[in-house]
Amino acid sequence: MNAKLIFKALAVTAAFAGTLTTANLCAQQRFVTIGTGGVTGVYYAAGGAICRLVNKDRPKHGIRCSVESTGGSVFNVNTVRAGELDFGFTQSDVQFNAVNGLNQFKNAAYADMRAVFAVHPEPFTVVARKEANITRFEDFKGKRFNIGNPGSGTRASMEELLGTMGWKTSDFSLASELKADEHGPALCDGKIDGFYYAVGHPSANIQDPTTSCGAKLVSLSGPFIDKLVAEKPYYAKVTIPGSLYPNNPQPTNTYGVLATMVTSAKTPAETVYQITRAVFENFDEFKKLHPALANLNPANMIKDGLSAPLHEGALRYYKEKGWVK
Repeated sequence: MNAKLIFKALAVTAAFAGTLTTANLCAQQRFVTIGTGGVTGVYYAAGGAICRLVNKDRPKHGIRCSVESTGGSVFNVNTVRAGELDFGFTQSDVQFNAVNGLNQFKNAAYADMRAVFAVHPEPFTVVARKEANITRFEDFKGKRFNIGNPGSGTRASMEELLGTMGWKTSDFSLASELKADEHGPALCDGKIDGFYYAVGHPSANIQDPTTSCGAKLVSLSGPFIDKLVAEKPYYAKVTIPGSLYPNNPQPTNTYGVLATMVTSAKTPAETVYQITRAVFENFDEFKKLHPALANLNPANMIKDGLSAPLHEGALRYYKEKGWVK
């Protein structure tokens, strides 16, 4: 037994070029978890990309990064707030509401939330069953529609859209609350006629039903959308390119938000600094880890969609780079 322990200690020492003892390594090791979303969504892939870059330099900074599949934006904010997650992805509208104590955070503003950076655009994407003969969102009245699971940013945004339209969930014959990983199979199985989902593109979540059962993307446009975009600073009109998905040659007009990564003011500055540094010092590699990340620009990532103050650790890195004065 003693020989095995000695061997393990020697192996650890050799692996770190003799600079760290086993005791020192354990002392400085920090575990951080990023809350994401469904495993077929871009949050999960983006979180995995960040952790991959962070863990690459773990021997230098001692941070071990992992991702957790969660219920989405609202869940992530609440769980970071509770100290159960270190970081979380959230839609820019949910971040805005949390900072300002609005909608799902009414009378419960999250003053200690801090922004790290924004990531990819997230167009609100409506997908219809081919046989449902849907040509516009209003055609879903009286149909079976998935409004998103409680705790997701998708659900929060869906409720805001319905409120603007003067609709209630009872206007659907069924308002299901399936998670993002469940709505595609339910659509192809004929259990629902459509779903609404905030996601970066291209997404396996949309690719699967458009490939498997010829599902159709439906535009979100008209006076209700114009009103929402005009009134809300976190929304913008977006077009999903034609032929991005099988059986959908036409462009799809919609609106959307940005995915953002947030943390707590209580998260150590050095930890946030190292997470931020890992992304931007390996930026070309980061952009290649998922197609939705391909067109990111650091100048936009450190300001767009961010309602919460920048965390001091992220701010330190941005100042070092000369991106923020």
